[in-house]
Amino acid sequence: MSVVGYLRGLDPRLPRAVWALELGGVVNSFGNGFVYPFLFIYLHNVRGFALGVSGLIVATNAGVALLAGTPGGAAADRFGAKRTLAASLALLTIAFALFPLVRAPWHAFALAALVGLANGVFWPSYHTLLAAITPADRRHAGYALQRVSMNLGFGIGGAVAGLIAASARPGTFTALFLIDAATYAAFLVLLAVVPAGTPQAAAGDPDHKVGYAAIVRDRVFFALLGLNVIFVTAGYAQLETLPVFAKNQAHVSERAIGLVFLVNSLVIVLAQLPLTRLVEGRRRMAMLALMTAVWAAAWLLVFGAGLWLSAATAAAVIVVAGGVFAIGECLQGPTQQALIAELAPDHLRGRYMALSTSSWSIGWIAGPALGAFVLQQEPLALWPAAAALCLAAGAGGLLLERRLPKSVRRTPGADAISPALPLEPAPEAADDRAPVKASG
Repeated sequence: MSVVGYLRGLDPRLPRAVWALELGGVVNSFGNGFVYPFLFIYLHNVRGFALGVSGLIVATNAGVALLAGTPGGAAADRFGAKRTLAASLALLTIAFALFPLVRAPWHAFALAALVGLANGVFWPSYHTLLAAITPADRRHAGYALQRVSMNLGFGIGGAVAGLIAASARPGTFTALFLIDAATYAAFLVLLAVVPAGTPQAAAGDPDHKVGYAAIVRDRVFFALLGLNVIFVTAGYAQLETLPVFAKNQAHVSERAIGLVFLVNSLVIVLAQLPLTRLVEGRRRMAMLALMTAVWAAAWLLVFGAGLWLSAATAAAVIVVAGGVFAIGECLQGPTQQALIAELAPDHLRGRYMALSTSSWSIGWIAGPALGAFVLQQEPLALWPAAAALCLAAGAGGLLLERRLPKSVRRTPGADAISPALPLEPAPEAADDRAPVKASG
């Protein structure tokens, strides 16, 4: 195959509406890269809040987002994902525009709670809208592209913000917050050209039960959420404990630690589309099991670096581990979220996505807390334990596979792709399976 033919084969073949939404995602994550890596520095170094207070302010965002996700998913189902997403973007624009005015801790707590509320609504509505405007056989590509857009925007945003921010000059942080607010406003403008997607089921339709009560008995879905909590706890969340381990145990410099995350983002940007082609036609749970094996290998590299190496040599190995971990992320990108979108009935998709978002939040809360505790007691024990937990979750996914409907066990392959996608998503063909019911 020629190089040109290979590059053409990487085309995710998505409608223009999806590209517009993904462009908004790039802009949004660019703004996030401007603020989130420097928020703690702003609160402590610029505004003079105690470290403990600053930590509680940052944690308020995650806590409120976890609580807001459930009603946020219901709102996406009831009022439409596009409207709900627009409301969250408006709140985020206002909140970050006000952050330069923070002078007392309660100001920051209030704004962090507002950001958490908006974030809790943002992700369920974003994922629901993406599923609604993407043809079913290309959803895996849509979610994979979302992973690229997030990492590309965040990485560039963080790099540019690092050239601007200076704790000795508070005005530089004002610029960061206002630029972030402007990116949310720009996403809101882009959202105007994105269609609302397929209409939800009528509330009076007796064949469609609404509310979270209709989901509670979906044991397969909740088992998948449980696995995702482990994925995040033992995988993604340990990226937050990695810097302090690398610094204190392996004597790695801050510059090298930054390189770990740069390499991680670059690998995702470069490898996501080729690996999306790789997963097409393959078993979804097998790909998630492979993901956990790749992550286990990454954590064992970190363990080896801390046990036997130091300084520059350890840094090189940990940078490689960051790139290896990114390969696993690329396997999850086109797999898990698309599977949840397929499991969810149209009229409950917002709620399914909300619960999925909550599983991520739980993992992000539990992972750093547990990881920090293990690091305090025995630093080298964390990485083999995390690797073992990843492998156990992968094995659990393989056991869960037989309980999935046969029609969703594999990512759609090339033979399922229509030769020319319309500019707007066509109505989905009738599914060959019944709506999700209680299993077991």
